[in-house]
Amino acid sequence: MSKERTSPGTRIAEGLLHLQGRLPLGYHRWWGRRLAWIVGSVFRYRRDVVMANLVRCFPDRKYEDLQAIGKRFYTHFTTVLTEMIWFGACRGPKGRKRLHESHIVELTNPEELRRIYETCPQIMLLQAHTGNWELFGGFNQYAYGTSLYIDPSALAVTYHRMSSPFWETVMSHNRPAPVLDQGFHGYVASDNILRFVLENKEKKFLYNFIADQYPYSGTGSEMDFMHQKTRVTTAAAKLAVKLDMAVVYLRYQCREEGGYSITFVPITEHAGGQDALEITKQYYQLLEEDLERQPWNYLWTHKRWK
Repeated sequence: MSKERTSPGTRIAEGLLHLQGRLPLGYHRWWGRRLAWIVGSVFRYRRDVVMANLVRCFPDRKYEDLQAIGKRFYTHFTTVLTEMIWFGACRGPKGRKRLHESHIVELTNPEELRRIYETCPQIMLLQAHTGNWELFGGFNQYAYGTSLYIDPSALAVTYHRMSSPFWETVMSHNRPAPVLDQGFHGYVASDNILRFVLENKEKKFLYNFIADQYPYSGTGSEMDFMHQKTRVTTAAAKLAVKLDMAVVYLRYQCREEGGYSITFVPITEHAGGQDALEITKQYYQLLEEDLERQPWNYLWTHKRWK
């Protein structure tokens, strides 16, 4: 976590967001549904990118179906944003209780991750821009009441640096809000993750990577994903191979009644000696299965195919 001094403007903005976040979750979801029409139909935010991505990824679907998927996507997208504001106010014991009681995310098979965590020195948890990817800081509260417990000091999550210093600071405080007072220090920029992993290679850690990003220029490999050639990054898989980590896919689905479910799908329990590209292919195969089931449940505004 960054220890840089926060500017007065940032502190004021964070204070306003915190006050807004203390309103009920239902209020934020209500606003999310209404913002969907404003963002998708009035401002048409990246509407061309969304529809182009859907046409390329679902070539067998009728255009009317793709329009319906696009409409539902914007509802999902804006709800992710408003839920994120609510989540940022879930701090301290009272905030964690509020988060737990909301059941915003539920784990379907925590015993599977516990088994792997107890038998493997380190875990590489691979997720994508599905579900509400901004809520990774509530991991232990989602496991509350189950046999799974992972100390926040043994969790690390990676992120891509933002170009705006303001949002870089705000999000560094918002994303891991529930665990900031519990010894969590694993909010790590992707360009620093190698050093962080090597410094902590003797400790038991769970690393959470959002691994579906477009690779940095001149890097990555190519594979088939969603009916088209796709450039992918194998950085997370290479780290797992290097340190013989277990690799687990995080299946993050939307529940019809609201909120999300997480299912842990093992890819390998010993990545050492394996091919990083093959591990990455298995990750993308699982992601493709999820997108076929819930096609709106993805960050379609992202220019994934360039």
